[in-house]
Amino acid sequence: MNAYLQIAPVACFVFALTIITSLYAFSNTNVYGKFMLHPYSVAKGAKPWTLITSGLIHADWGHLFFNMMTFFFFAFRLEAQVGSLRFAIIYFAGMVLADIPSVVKHKDHFWYNSLGASGAISAVLFSYILFDPLSKLYIMFIPIGIPAVLFGGIYLVYCVYMSKNSRDNINHDAHFFGALAGLILTVLMVPGIINHFLNTLFG
Repeated sequence: MNAYLQIAPVACFVFALTIITSLYAFSNTNVYGKFMLHPYSVAKGAKPWTLITSGLIHADWGHLFFNMMTFFFFAFRLEAQVGSLRFAIIYFAGMVLADIPSVVKHKDHFWYNSLGASGAISAVLFSYILFDPLSKLYIMFIPIGIPAVLFGGIYLVYCVYMSKNSRDNINHDAHFFGALAGLILTVLMVPGIINHFLNTLFG
């Protein structure tokens, strides 16, 4: 644990805070009303903080588990690569940038709410892909590792398709725009990352 705190203090803080806040919300449903992103309200200038707080709570145990599992595998490594300040910017700016398109899209939909850290975690994952595009990612029930860059391309196409066709109450737009935010923020903050990405892919 001390090693994680030394190399990735921000990731440790976010990991612990998100779990604690989500567990508290499970036992106190009033938290959802205060923390969830409500685009209708945000578009009218109310509750702007929910662009952040909505990423600290989750709908259920499964939602929390899969997000935190992805966070665990990539966030600590990414912070070690980019440093704590850059990691914090990628995570929290990615969280906000992932949700802004949802605010625009649903600004007139009073019934719509969104929650979860998926947008920020997509930002982390796609930032990591720039550093190690050939690392193998494993998806449940598929025993063969998929190169991260290939997974990233499939993921973006899937998000676009599901955003247009899904009725599963998952905010696929946040996943997509979080991923783009992670890529753009990393390119802006890490000199030479595009050359590193291309050299890793093509030698």
